[in-house]
Amino acid sequence: MLSEVTATRYVTPLREGGSLPGIVEADDLGTYVMKFTGAGQGRKTLVAEVICGQLARRLGLRVPELVRMQLDPVIGLSEPDQEVQELLKASGGLNLGMDFLPGSIGFDPLAYEVDAAEAGRVVWFDALINNVDRSWRNPNMLVWHGDLWLIDHGATMIWHHNWPGAAASAAKPYDASDHALAPFRPDIAGAAAALAPLVTRELLTEAAADVPDEWLVDEPGFETTDALRRAYVEALLPRAATIHERITLEAPSRPRPSQAPGWLTDHLGSWPHPTKKSTKDGGQ
Repeated sequence: MLSEVTATRYVTPLREGGSLPGIVEADDLGTYVMKFTGAGQGRKTLVAEVICGQLARRLGLRVPELVRMQLDPVIGLSEPDQEVQELLKASGGLNLGMDFLPGSIGFDPLAYEVDAAEAGRVVWFDALINNVDRSWRNPNMLVWHGDLWLIDHGATMIWHHNWPGAAASAAKPYDASDHALAPFRPDIAGAAAALAPLVTRELLTEAAADVPDEWLVDEPGFETTDALRRAYVEALLPRAATIHERITLEAPSRPRPSQAPGWLTDHLGSWPHPTKKSTKDGGQ
């Protein structure tokens, strides 16, 4: 089960995403990126964050620690931004927090190299969970202490928005042509050989068990929250065994402009880039 903390101070919103997550401080003296039940995407975004984040962690991929986060709406009374106020007021109770990585930098393929093995593991994992939000347009990856970290899994497992069609949706292929790591020649076969055997019914059940009941209740077609958890397991288990055979890697839909600031990329020569060493040594 995820550990639980209580939000004590709202620091600032993160406006890069559509759900308006925020940086908050908690009673364990930690700082977290908080995702809210009152956001427009709803609680299924948080369900996806938990299942996919916990699954990634169990497969050895780097994902910030997730916590259950209690929020008292009174925190929103002091916020000058009306949009933030309304979001906090609509999100009283249990929300999701993920460990804030101070000094991390958004991943850019022109600034950081990823070896084929690691690229393959990430692409294979994204294919498993049908992640449509890790493209070169919006990588949803951070570089922290020289390592690659995966974030933002709310736009995954699209089938849980239409459970009657889940089996057919989960059987579809995965187009990785626009994936942020496609340029690094991801070793899909190696990733499948290493990771697919680890995705057992027991492992998926453990990941699904970390989703709070509050976010699973009243789902049409399911009498209990445990039945809904089993549906997630049944969708992911067969996909893990064969998805590597249905990953396509073709030319990207359009050129991939760098998203990094000029001060980071203008001086870069051939790999290894000095920025990666300095990132690790400087802890940024």
